[in-house]
Amino acid sequence: MNFEGLEMIAVLVVVLVVVKVLEQFGFLEGFIGDSIDDEQEQSMVRHRPEALEKLEAQTRFSKKELQILYRGFKNECPSGVVNEETFKSIYSQFFPQGDASRYAHFLFNAFDTDHNGSVSFEDFVLGLSTLLRGSVQEKLNWAFNLYDINKDGYITKDEMLDIMRAIYSMMGRCTYPVLKDDAPRQHVEMFFQKMDKNKDGVVTIEEFLDCCQKDENIMRSMQLFENVI
Repeated sequence: MNFEGLEMIAVLVVVLVVVKVLEQFGFLEGFIGDSIDDEQEQSMVRHRPEALEKLEAQTRFSKKELQILYRGFKNECPSGVVNEETFKSIYSQFFPQGDASRYAHFLFNAFDTDHNGSVSFEDFVLGLSTLLRGSVQEKLNWAFNLYDINKDGYITKDEMLDIMRAIYSMMGRCTYPVLKDDAPRQHVEMFFQKMDKNKDGVVTIEEFLDCCQKDENIMRSMQLFENVI
């Protein structure tokens, strides 16, 4: 495994799995090729048009794209929300060699922006817009929020260690050579040597953005999934 820029793996894994889930649920069918036909559009326009118009202003998706996403979301989540167990179930499908439950927990908290214990369609599509079509700075802000587990505006070594352990646990036996038990802690030390400019033991959003934006490998990694849909 290449450890350079590993702090971005968390975000890339999010995007990869989200795209796979969209494919699995058939969400992407309407994004490929020509526009959807009139009958489909008339059917989908019945789905809460006021809310979709608001989301169109808040995201980088068109109204028609939002209608397609909403139709798929409601088909798979009739209750209109996704709970944490569903997140864990989805991620376990894509990482059968490891344990994705801990990482799914952190990811769920990142999508659950109002911290009410569920991810609504609005939560889902706002996060998806940032991950797939946001600017580099928006994606980095999203990544910082993922790492800042207690949402106090700082990334601590303990928080980063929790994230790294979750990533390594999720990858399981897929890594070669097999990682040593202290690999997550070693990576956290590397992360802080690079990011913690004033050596105060925490990484601020300013330090995080400045360091990431100067790193060519991280910048390339943040562009990998642009224009997926």
